[in-house]
Amino acid sequence: MNGTNLFKIALRALANNKLRAFLTILGIIIGVASVITMLAIGQGSKKSIQKQISEMGSNMIMIHPGADMRGGVRQDPSSMQTLKLTDYESLRNETNYISAISPNVSSSGQLIAGNNNYPSSVSGVGIDYLEIRQLNIESGEMFTESDIQTSAKVCVIGKTIADNLFPNEDPIGRIIRFNQVPFRVVGVLKSKGYNSMGMDQDDVVLAPYTTVMKRLLAQTYLEGIFASALTEDMTDNASEEITEILRRNHKLKESDDDDFTIRSQQELSSMLNSTTDLMTTLLACIAGISLVVGGIGIMNIMYVSVTERTREIGLRMSVGARGIDILSQFLIEAILISITGGIIGVIIGCGASFIVKNVAHWPIYIQTWSVLLSFAVCTITGVFFGWYPAKKAADLDPIEAIRYE
Repeated sequence: MNGTNLFKIALRALANNKLRAFLTILGIIIGVASVITMLAIGQGSKKSIQKQISEMGSNMIMIHPGADMRGGVRQDPSSMQTLKLTDYESLRNETNYISAISPNVSSSGQLIAGNNNYPSSVSGVGIDYLEIRQLNIESGEMFTESDIQTSAKVCVIGKTIADNLFPNEDPIGRIIRFNQVPFRVVGVLKSKGYNSMGMDQDDVVLAPYTTVMKRLLAQTYLEGIFASALTEDMTDNASEEITEILRRNHKLKESDDDDFTIRSQQELSSMLNSTTDLMTTLLACIAGISLVVGGIGIMNIMYVSVTERTREIGLRMSVGARGIDILSQFLIEAILISITGGIIGVIIGCGASFIVKNVAHWPIYIQTWSVLLSFAVCTITGVFFGWYPAKKAADLDPIEAIRYE
C-alpha cells in the first residue's frame, strides 16, 4: 500500500473522531506553547541582563582596597588607604591590556543651586571615566586634563541632577554648591535611566578627582580605580597585569595576601548568565512536563483507536494488508496529531510571548532554535508514544481480530 493511501486513511480516521482528535492535539498545543513562552521569558531575561552589563561597560574592571586585620579585628575595606595616585599612574603607564583607566573618590552631601537642593554625591574621576562607563555628553563638554591638573571647580551632571536643580533651565555655566564649594557645570550627560538593580544612573555628578581629593575630602588616597580592558576576552589578562603591578608597588611578599580586590563585569556577567540559564532550564522543564503529558494523551488515544478498530484491522490484513502497512497507518495518525499540535502550539507560543511582553512588560526573546526544538520534540513525542499502540495493531492475528467483539 502506498504512502498516499495510508495518509488518506489516517486523515479519514481522525476526521471520524474530531472531538477526540482535537482534545489530544490540545495537549500538544499547550505543551509546545508553554515551552516556547517559558524559553522566551528566560532568554529575554538573559538578554536584558547582558544589555544592562554592556551599558555599564562589559569589559570594566574595578579595583578597590582590600580588607585588613588589625589587632584581630577585620577592618572595613572603605577605611583602608592602600590605593594611591602612584598606583593609578603606574597602571596608566605600564599596562598593555587596558584601554582606559580612571581613579575614583566620592563625597556625599547636599547639592544647592539657587532655591533648589538635592541630596547626592560628587564622584572624582578622570577623563577616561566616560569611556569606561559607556557614558555620553548630551550638552556642553567633559572637563579636560588641564582642569584635573589645576584642580578646577567644574563638574558634569546627570539628567536627574539637572532636572531637580535646574528645572526648565539650561544648566551649562550655572553654579552648584556642594559642602560650600562652588562648582561650575560644564556638561550634562545623556540619560541612561534605571539599571536592573533599580539604581538611577542619571543621579551622578562628576568632577576632576584632584578637586574632590583636595577641596572636598582633603585626602591623598583613592577609594577605587576603574579600568577598561581592550576587549572582553582580555579582561583576565588585564586583571593579572594589574595584580602584578599593584603587588610590586605595595612591596608585598609572595606569602602576603593582596591588599586590594579586583572585580570585573565578566565575573558578574558569568554569574548572572549561569543563574538565568538555570532559571530558563527550570522553566523549560516545567513546560516540558505538559509536552510529555500531551504525548501520553496521544498514546492513550491510539490505544483506544486500536481497540475500537480491531475488526477493521483484521479485515484489512485478511485482504492483503501487511503488518508494516498497519504500523505505518497508526504511526501517521500519531505524527499528524503531534505535528498539527506543534504548528498551532508554535503560533500560540509566539503570540503568548508578545502578549507577555506588551501586557506584563517583561523582556522577551524568541530564538529560532527554541521553536525548532519544540517542534522537533513534539514530532519525536508523536513517534515515541504512537509506536507501541501501532506495533500492537500490526501484531494482531487477522482471524482473532475479525472475531473481536
